[in-house]
Amino acid sequence: MIRPAEILLFSEKKMMSISSTFKRVVFQLSLWLGACSALAQVAPYQYNMPIGVTPVSQEIYQLHMTIFWICVVIGIAVFSVMFYSLIMHRKSRGVTPATFHGNLRIEILWAVIPFLILVVMAIPATTVLMQMEDTSKADVNIKITGHQWKWQYEYLDEGISFFSQLSTPADQLKNKAPKGPFYLKEVDKPLVVPIHKKIRFLVTSNDVIHSWWVPDLGIKRDAIPGFIHESWARIEKPGIYRGVCAELCGMNHAFMPIVVDARTDQDYEKWLQAQKKGIVSHMVSSTSPIDLNKHWTSQTLIKHGQDVYESNCAMCHQSEGTGMPPAFPAIKGSRVATGAVKNHIYIVLYGKGAMPAWGPQLTDDDIAAAITYQRHSWGNDNKQKYGVNAGGTVTPADVAAMRQK
Repeated sequence: MIRPAEILLFSEKKMMSISSTFKRVVFQLSLWLGACSALAQVAPYQYNMPIGVTPVSQEIYQLHMTIFWICVVIGIAVFSVMFYSLIMHRKSRGVTPATFHGNLRIEILWAVIPFLILVVMAIPATTVLMQMEDTSKADVNIKITGHQWKWQYEYLDEGISFFSQLSTPADQLKNKAPKGPFYLKEVDKPLVVPIHKKIRFLVTSNDVIHSWWVPDLGIKRDAIPGFIHESWARIEKPGIYRGVCAELCGMNHAFMPIVVDARTDQDYEKWLQAQKKGIVSHMVSSTSPIDLNKHWTSQTLIKHGQDVYESNCAMCHQSEGTGMPPAFPAIKGSRVATGAVKNHIYIVLYGKGAMPAWGPQLTDDDIAAAITYQRHSWGNDNKQKYGVNAGGTVTPADVAAMRQK
């Protein structure tokens, strides 16, 4: 026989257990809310798509919001009918199930209504799609080529071409320095375009599939080798607009940002003239305007070469020269970096295997400096170990001579 005291003790233990569980749940919930609040302060979430700064991006946003509210109205109507039926026709109210199997009029009705809704949605969507595909009467034509892992921009009407690549310092990538406000979203040379002019983009790739995506411009075009996809934009206000490669293009996919610098007509013309006069380097060729007679010391080349290596080579071959075999072999102690200088220059200029040709991408002084840095780093200049070819200084004249062969 259970005595009242035992019942009371059991109840107290049960209440204590429930109270402990409740406190634990509240504590965990407070920690979760605190973490969410901290994350929101560091990187606030954006639940909606950006309105953008081009007519197309704004039309896309308006279309998105129109379809969204149509879906909201449909959802409210459907769930209202469903909850009304569940509440008003439940068994506890004494409602008996209907015995009919179907109703032809209702079947036709709920087939016709969705069809009409889709037609209403398709009309503005088709209009926006037609507007997106109209690349005629362009004022500026720019060819965009994706490379692993950088973008090449060619101004077809101006004869200007340059590469744009990630400029985030290596120390930030390795968590050795505080990350800047535009971590992984900054480049050495942005794409400069004028405002209030129709810009036609021709997007392709030199190796694998990439995707050129700038949300504020309302543009996302796949870059596929052997194909050219077109898009266009008319930017309404000056500013910096950032994007990324939106296709998984390889191991360094996260290091392929896009920066568009939209300028007024006056500033854009100044930039064009600076490019054409060589104030800012553009197309790299065998006739690059560098002084081949300049005296280059090993120290100068090594210092400049380290910057070039970290910006272009370290992603695959690592800052320590250890590489990532088998796709990206080590430079430390390699036959290339400790062997004949001519072979080293040739491979850098024209590429080999997974390594791209750097000849069209870097100037002669950049290539000479990078090779000199590699041959003097990680013990590659140890002549007792690697012989007479170890070390050595490569000048821009050496690179220019190899280009001509």
